[in-house]
Amino acid sequence: MTHDTSGFGFETRAIHAGQEPDPRTGAVIVPIYQTSTYAQDGVGGTREGDYEYSRTANPTRTALEQQLAALEGARHGLTFASGMAATDALLRSTLRPGDHLVLGNDAYGGTFRLIDKVLSQWGVGYTVADLADVDAVRAAVRPETKLIWCETPSNPLLGIADIPALAGVAHGANARLVVDNTFATPYLQTPLALGADIVVHSTTKYLGGHSDVVGGAVLTNEDELREQLFFLRNAAGAVPGPFDAWLTLRGAKTLAVRMERHCDNAERVVEALAAHPKVAQVYYPGLAEHPGHEVAAKQMRRFGGMVSFRHVDGEQAALDVSARTSLFILAESLGGIESLIEHPGRMTHASTAGSMLQVPADLLRLSVGIEDSRDLIEDLRKALG
Repeated sequence: MTHDTSGFGFETRAIHAGQEPDPRTGAVIVPIYQTSTYAQDGVGGTREGDYEYSRTANPTRTALEQQLAALEGARHGLTFASGMAATDALLRSTLRPGDHLVLGNDAYGGTFRLIDKVLSQWGVGYTVADLADVDAVRAAVRPETKLIWCETPSNPLLGIADIPALAGVAHGANARLVVDNTFATPYLQTPLALGADIVVHSTTKYLGGHSDVVGGAVLTNEDELREQLFFLRNAAGAVPGPFDAWLTLRGAKTLAVRMERHCDNAERVVEALAAHPKVAQVYYPGLAEHPGHEVAAKQMRRFGGMVSFRHVDGEQAALDVSARTSLFILAESLGGIESLIEHPGRMTHASTAGSMLQVPADLLRLSVGIEDSRDLIEDLRKALG
């Protein structure tokens, strides 16, 4: 039986929630239950209710789900094979043909692709709005709106949305507010406590933290929604394997200390970029001039490890910079201990080309890792020329 950790601090919950020593051996680390099936005590006599087949449930996965729920302050956590699998399951559990959702104009390209290219074929409509403009979001809501889908900070322009204000808009329309909390992580921001109904994560990113596992999660306090998600996940099968769950469980234990270093390094990188003559604009919510700075300061502990900037000389110059860094590895994804650089317009957000979500061609996105910040700044300085 897992002890209640709700009264403990974040770091304690990350290490102990769902992670009691093994009752049989005393092992202090949750085992990797590398099994596909479980012995039954007579026909239908499953152990602890769900353990009949590992697509349905697995003890390593259960431990991860309890840990993540504790970190987000949620009653329920469900994990999936990827962040997009989590997004897909949530959308299919909450939307039906004829329904509508509001999507931010700076949403992740994969989320946009799923909604625009897949859900639209099943009669689900959407409207794009600037989530920083509460009146614009309210105007985008229709009688058939069921979800407002929010990223804050957003990907890749680091836009900030006021979570309590958007929750008010959603609830006034009998809709739910979903917050993709991948960039902020529960260490920096807890959307459910701010009024959101559902939180989604790509656990591939900061929660796993080491660029060695792919996964996703949905967190909520709604009992009925948990049952709907559990049923769909079991029916459709997009589950993480036990080793993937174990890696994510291990990674999330150090989330707090890693996020502090990510934030420290990002702030130093932002300071250097803002002073560089080849940089036209820096996007970082920690900057006083960032349009969402005041809102971010209210709802976030710190401002995160993601930084984007535009090159004064245009797209080709930005591409050249991405080819010249050495510590900043040219790669998609984010949130690992190593620093990454990417060109969103041609990489993660290529699917938004020609749409209202298209990103600037001269934009570069940095996932600032936990290396020595002096080395990272020098790497960027050399690449910028």
